[in-house]
Order: sequence, then structure tokens, then C-alpha cells
Amino acid sequence: MDSSNTSCIQAAYNEAEARYISTNLASRTAHEAATTSLPGGNTRSVLHWTPYPLCISSAAGHKLRDVDGHDYVDLLGEYSAGLYGHSNAVLQDVMMETVRRGLSYGGPHAGEEKLAKLIRERFNSIEHVRFTNSGTEANLMALAATKAFTGRHRGKVVVFEGGYHGGVFVFPVGCRDVWGEGKGVEGDGGNVEKKKGRGKNKYEVLRALNAPHDFLVATYNDPASVDALLAPFSPSDGDDGVAAILLEPMLGSGGGVCATPAFLAHLRRRATELGALLVFDEVMTSRMYAGGGIQSEVGVHPDLTTLGKYIGGGMSFGAFGGRRDIMALFDPREPTALPHAGTFNNNVLTMNVGAAGLERVFTTEKARELHALGDEVRGRINSLDLDEGGGGGGDGKGQQRKRRLRVLGCGSILVFHFTATPVEEVASPADWKSDEDPRLLDLFHLEMLHEGFYLARRGYMALSIELLGDEGRKDVDRFVDAVGRFVQRYRDLIQ
Repeated sequence: MDSSNTSCIQAAYNEAEARYISTNLASRTAHEAATTSLPGGNTRSVLHWTPYPLCISSAAGHKLRDVDGHDYVDLLGEYSAGLYGHSNAVLQDVMMETVRRGLSYGGPHAGEEKLAKLIRERFNSIEHVRFTNSGTEANLMALAATKAFTGRHRGKVVVFEGGYHGGVFVFPVGCRDVWGEGKGVEGDGGNVEKKKGRGKNKYEVLRALNAPHDFLVATYNDPASVDALLAPFSPSDGDDGVAAILLEPMLGSGGGVCATPAFLAHLRRRATELGALLVFDEVMTSRMYAGGGIQSEVGVHPDLTTLGKYIGGGMSFGAFGGRRDIMALFDPREPTALPHAGTFNNNVLTMNVGAAGLERVFTTEKARELHALGDEVRGRINSLDLDEGGGGGGDGKGQQRKRRLRVLGCGSILVFHFTATPVEEVASPADWKSDEDPRLLDLFHLEMLHEGFYLARRGYMALSIELLGDEGRKDVDRFVDAVGRFVQRYRDLIQ
């Protein structure tokens, strides 16, 4: 990477940061106050950014207001949990009616059966479902189910670089050697350092952070890497065989890379051959297409699916479900049933508001409309031309590729990158990560905040249904224009 270009990017960022600090003094004060009780003033890592995050004071529709009085168009969408926006009238009415009838019943109620039925209707692979309080919990329980069902209680779990399945399932690019028993990964800088005896792989801490499963970390969209990991195993393996293959059909934290249908079909076939279970983490992607997740369109059915985010209608929510025979492990009528406790698993607010959302607000028609809006925005931004007078940014055959702003993702989830790799050639996070300068994303983030658009520092966006209205669509158009101004203003830094 050109060091002079990197210095220019840093200088542009420094200027944007100075402006951010001067115009967000109340947020700075709030952050500093928070550091007296919270480590770094934070209790949710993803919400922190340098020099300090905005402190939000209120929200309505698809808008946010911070403590300095600035208004923003909310394009982050609470990392996909905010699909309904901030003040949907239907959900607010159900919420208030629920509160009037009382909270924390400590017993079954009709809302849980109703929400479960609506989920079954959306996801063909889910015959029975159980609720949890988060997507992290859902994945913990799903993996427990795979081990109990297969009888491989010490079994291996295949996951993928760039995958994220909650706070205790973090697999950033470069982490494979942590679970590779010293075998290493070609080109892994951290492993080179380890081999030379100059310290541990920087991801070694993941052994303390992540749930203590025996993970096999493969490359996303690479059947050969999966097959190489699975080569030592067979269907007759006992306790230490392969219990599960766990993946997101679209990498959320991993940059919006989508699995190909052929790759998903390969995983389905290999799991079946080995007697392992295939688990789709659709915590973030359950909103896709008609609201039945990516699995609804690719024709590949997992054995188990994990859910979370928006399905609780803005309340804390998680769920895992799938084949009836697997979920029967948790049937409390059976003497050998697995226990699955959780004080708020069926909390009445989540159940009632979540059911109202699926039944009355986020219908299958509305889901397709939102999916189409996301595809439209992605297409418009990916068609922006950095070169005056055309030229396509040097992606033509025989031309030297130039770094450009490119948007990955699926439907209403969009993830921005500055990379020379064309969108259609991005198969794994390594494809965009190899030449991306993170300072460009930092600069983009601060510039979009200055323009009045709220999104993640890492370039992540999740659109809400509030953006489907006339005002929302106008704000989406303004955002696309703002992105266009950014790429023209910083064209030389990007390329």
C-alpha cells in the first residue's frame, strides 16, 4: 500500500475528526462521564468508535437525535434489530396493552405459541422452535443440541473465518491458527510471528473469549478448504467426530460476503455424509426476501436455524429451531429431556410485540419491498464512477484495477468497502481485506455523520421499513447523493 497515500488519508481523517470533536461536545462530556462506571464508557463493544461515540437522546421513525441536538437519518438500524424503526404505532399499542395486563408472568401464555407459529410459517426448515434472549444464546443452545443429537459430545464444530455468531463465537480473518494445533495457515502473519518465537498469535485471546468448543475453521465459499478439514473424519466416528457445521449464509460482521448456493449445497451434502448437523445462523439475515431468510431462496434446508434481532419487535430476542426429532431433545414431558431454562425466554413483551410485528407489520409483501429497496441502493452506489468522463474505475479486462467504493451484502443489509476487488469476485473476507485501508472507512463514517447519516464505523447499514415511506425514500436519495460527493471529493485518496 502506498505510504504517501496512507499519510494523505490520515491527514484527511484528522481534519474530519477535529471537526467531529468541535461539534459534538455534549457527547464527549457524556462519554467521559460514562468512563467512571463503565470500562471505556462502554458496555457494547461494537458501539464504540474513535475519538468517542455519539450519545443518543431520542429517536422517532427513522431519525435519531443526539445530546448535542443533531438529527440523523438512521441507516444502522440497530445492526438489523431495528427493522421496524423507532416508533411503529402498531408495536407501541401492543406494548402498552401488554404492560397494562402485567409483566413477568412466570408461566406459559398465548403469545409464545402465536410467535412460534408465525416463525414456523416463515421458515420451512423449522418444525419446532424454542426461544432465548439473544442470538448468542440461540447459537449456544443450537450447538448443544447438535452434540446431544449426534452423540458426539466432544465433537468438532466447523466454522468459517469472518464468521460471528455472538459474543462467544468470534472468528475474525487470520484466526485459523488459534484452533489449528500449530499447523498454521499459509500467509498468516500472526502465525509467522509465532513460528519465529516472537509471541502468540494476536487472536490467541479468542480461546478465552469464545465458548470452549473444538472448532475447525474453514475458508468461506471454499469447498476445498472444508473438505480438507473433514478428510480425517467419517460417519462412524464416535464422541470426537464432527457434530456440526455452523455458518451465516451472509457474513454480517465479516463484511457482507454472501455464500453461493453451490457452497451451501456442498455443506448440506458433507454434513449429511458425516452424520453431522448443518446449522444456519440467520440471526441477521432472517429479514431477507419474503422474511424467511436466505435459506428460503437458495433451496438448501439446514437441520437447525438460529434467529434473533428484529423478530422480537425491538425487545431482546433469540430463538433456535429446526427438525422435530432434534428439537424433541428439549421436550420436558420426556424423562431424558435436556433442560433449557431462561427467566425471560418467553417474556410477555417480546412474545406479544414480536408476534404483532410479523403478523401485522412486517408481512411477506413488506419484506420483499424492503429487500428490493436494499438491492436498489446497493446497485446505485456500486454504479458510481470515480473517473471523470466514465471508465468504470479501471475494472475492465486488461486494465489495472483501482480501489473503489464497493457495497456488499444482501437485500436491506449493505456493507461498504474500499477495495480493488470487484463485487462479483469477493468470495471471502480476505478478498476485500487485502487492500482495504481502514482509515478510509473511518473517514467515510465521519463524513456521513457530518452529512446527517448514522451508520456503523465499519461501513455497515441495515435499512428499516420506515425508509419505505415517501420521506424515507427521499432521505435514501439524499444519502446516495452524499456518497457520490464523498467519492468525488476523495477520489485521489480512494484510488
